[in-house]
Amino acid sequence: MSEASQDFQSQRQQMVEHDLMPRGITDAGVLSVMRRLPREEFMSEKYISQAYADNPLPIGVGQTISQPYIVALMTQLLRLNNFCEVLEIGTGSGYQTAVLAKLAKRVYTIERLADLSANAQAVLGRLGITNVDFAVGDGSAGWPEKRQFDRIIITAAIPKIPQHLIDQLISDGIIVYPLGSGGLQELIVGIKKDDKLIERAVCDVRFVKLIGQYGFKE
Repeated sequence: MSEASQDFQSQRQQMVEHDLMPRGITDAGVLSVMRRLPREEFMSEKYISQAYADNPLPIGVGQTISQPYIVALMTQLLRLNNFCEVLEIGTGSGYQTAVLAKLAKRVYTIERLADLSANAQAVLGRLGITNVDFAVGDGSAGWPEKRQFDRIIITAAIPKIPQHLIDQLISDGIIVYPLGSGGLQELIVGIKKDDKLIERAVCDVRFVKLIGQYGFKE
């Protein structure tokens, strides 16, 4: 193992012990994945030295890679197992995608920006992560094929949850998303009961806006 690889491994361990565990991340699977998954692979050379800083970082075209704590928190809220099929709206860098793929049966991820999707596919390919289906399109409209998912995660802020996304969630399925139109939003977790969501707010978050027909206008 190279000196740089050892240094990143040490930073990953420190991230888990200092930024995740003391703040309520207790899911053993989530902690294990984030202890092993190389976040530096999803960063541009400009920001690679900050790969394990607990804050979001730019990935180009006005988008960001979420801070590790928020990735861990949203993943933990999904309560994943290896039977789950997950819809991710907003592929971005692919880091959250990779975390999900390590814990779920399969991930279906949609991204509006083709270059980001292509970059994420390349990184996941290098890491040997193969249980992911990629699509390019309007994530606010949901997965382009008619189907339902065990879990849905939205990685950009939306003004309200569209009914068709609720329809794409199975009964008793879980959805996690940032809700709000301002610079500060609420992280919401919802469980589907009788075609409706039983929701609760978790904490305040800051995400870029979800652009699309059922999201925000450009």
